[in-house]
Amino acid sequence: MSIRRFAAVFLGCAGALLAADDLDSQMKSVIDAYAALEQNAADPVSSEQAFYQGAIPGLLRKLDPHSIFFDPGQFQQLQKLETSTQKGFGTVVSIVPGRVIVLQTLPGTPSAKAGLTPGDEILGINGYQISRLDSDQLMELLGQARQMPAALDVRRAGTSRVMRFTLIPEEMQQPSVERSFFVAAGIGYIKVGSFEESTAKLIQEAIEKLGGENLNGLVLDLRGNPGGLLTAAVETASLFLPPGAPIVTVRGRNVPEHTEKVPATAKPYRFKLAILLNEKTASASEIVSGAMQDHDRATILGVPSYGKGLVQSVFPLSESTGLALTTALYYTPSGRSIQKPLDAARFELAATTAHPNGVKQFHTDKGRIVTGGGGIQPDIVVYPPAMNRLRAALEGSASFPNYATEYLSQHKVTDDFEVTPELLDQFKAYLSDRAIQPGVAEWSAEREYVENRLKTEILNQALGVDKGDQVEAQRDPVILRALETLGR
Repeated sequence: MSIRRFAAVFLGCAGALLAADDLDSQMKSVIDAYAALEQNAADPVSSEQAFYQGAIPGLLRKLDPHSIFFDPGQFQQLQKLETSTQKGFGTVVSIVPGRVIVLQTLPGTPSAKAGLTPGDEILGINGYQISRLDSDQLMELLGQARQMPAALDVRRAGTSRVMRFTLIPEEMQQPSVERSFFVAAGIGYIKVGSFEESTAKLIQEAIEKLGGENLNGLVLDLRGNPGGLLTAAVETASLFLPPGAPIVTVRGRNVPEHTEKVPATAKPYRFKLAILLNEKTASASEIVSGAMQDHDRATILGVPSYGKGLVQSVFPLSESTGLALTTALYYTPSGRSIQKPLDAARFELAATTAHPNGVKQFHTDKGRIVTGGGGIQPDIVVYPPAMNRLRAALEGSASFPNYATEYLSQHKVTDDFEVTPELLDQFKAYLSDRAIQPGVAEWSAEREYVENRLKTEILNQALGVDKGDQVEAQRDPVILRALETLGR
């Protein structure tokens, strides 16, 4: 890359970041430094590496962790992702350390056509052994496998023979509303996995199937929801808030301040609402949660959310490169910045725009105090249950899904299936054969947990994960606490 070509790209980035008076002197220093490097360095200098991986990322590094430079290849991939559809094999799996077990194959999908069945254990993908991968490597491998033909090494329960399946991914429609069912009499439950174009419509359809305005209450589960489209968040909030209510305000140095409000034509639901959050709830999910909390429309439960309230804009640059730059921030109706504070020692944005709230306390419509500081702080903090020794052994060994596979090879299961004392005794013997031998007190203390997990995994494989999730909800401490607030 020539200095002229680099300057064109660098100026495209710097123009968004530096005052006009500074550009000439700053650019001259950079170009002089590169010229000296190119002429005198002991080893040949790769210009693409120096600029695309060094100088330009260095320019952005002091702003925030979300402003990113895309080289030509990365920018091309970004453009493809924006227009592509999601691919997959139609398989629902259970992932435990070093193991992947099939729970369900969706009808008509590549996995079902190939012959995968619930209970199959995937030992390898495209030559990579699952048992040798850590959690991050495994998730990355599963993500990559969905984009291209994959050779799966599979072991079926009851046989030591390893079978080879070759699956070709197909376009999958993964609805953003993942689950909806009754979690108690008159109280619905909806799990939302992301905010996409059709999310608000799907939520409304799910509500109507559950009873619409006749519901006594609704649990809206946004745990693990990374966000998505702002428009989807606004449309979702408008299902529950009165016409004209502010939902979120966008503010930035060169972005006109704008407040999104509930449309005048909205006809919101009026039943009681509880919203569940965790540390992976982010962005659009936090916009919905913050608006509901500030207007006293919902009780927020769980643990504090992630705190991602930055507005990212993508700028195409010369040489087929691009720049994702933070241009504004999201604020809840009470004035809270959703963005969590950044490390002032590392990011210039931390000391200027990212956390402008001078006060720590804000007030809801009814005068309740809500705290700032980034993310959404729950009204009621509910932690997930701690992992003890027995639970860790059972989950780490995949004892529940493995036993479920063995059980279903000899039994048929219907909707009214229950775990009997005899089945519990059989499961305990199964564990003993595999060197898991809890004491009497330990087993008694965890009996309810074991019953629920057994029922969940057996129904997962026999009737689908929708049924299993309904059973699992019965022991979820956040859902149980939400039901108390809704007055079940």
